[in-house]
Amino acid sequence: MSAAPDEAEQPDAGARVSGIDRMTAFSDGVFAIVITLLVIELRVPEYHEGALLTGLLGEGASYLAFVVSFVYIGVLWLNHHALLRLIRGTTLTLSWINLAVLFGAVIIPFPTAVLASAFTHGNTDDQRAAVALYALSAALMSAPWLVFFGYLHRHPALLRRGVSPEYARTQRLRPVTGLILYGLSGLLGWFVSPLLGLVGVIVMIIYHAVTSEGLPRWLTRR
Repeated sequence: MSAAPDEAEQPDAGARVSGIDRMTAFSDGVFAIVITLLVIELRVPEYHEGALLTGLLGEGASYLAFVVSFVYIGVLWLNHHALLRLIRGTTLTLSWINLAVLFGAVIIPFPTAVLASAFTHGNTDDQRAAVALYALSAALMSAPWLVFFGYLHRHPALLRRGVSPEYARTQRLRPVTGLILYGLSGLLGWFVSPLLGLVGVIVMIIYHAVTSEGLPRWLTRR
């Protein structure tokens, strides 16, 4: 009996390759839910009559944390969307790696809530811990992306026509940069200043936004 239309034998490893439609749909749904969960942490502040504006200003850190994380999740989705455009199919192993990528995304609402609480109600020590937690979460999130690109480099049959294994290998530089610089931002926030650490995290989010379509292809040339 012939294979289903969305399945075929992987030519180089004998593993079964499936279409990516289900992976794409599931991943998009997860990112949408994560962004929605961020809103739950926003709340109307307690206030006395005539003091609503003061109460809203007092929750400014919560609103800033929401905006940063909303943009962060949006950037992750853009990166993930670009990543899936590189491949023509997925294997069971690659699907597990993708789940690890999604796991990194779904934990973001927690450090976001911690960050908002620390900057709204905590002291400097609380803020140091919150920034370190947020940066550590972001750094660990880079690890499955590194594994994803490494897997594609070792299994070029999964890549779309026109995408070279060398290009997939070069893209590993982005998650490596994330692991290192998010980690350094956490250290900066813990040992130097929570605000400087937070700025470091924001700079890294901007970096991943700028490179969401991947590093330039000329970097793959030798």
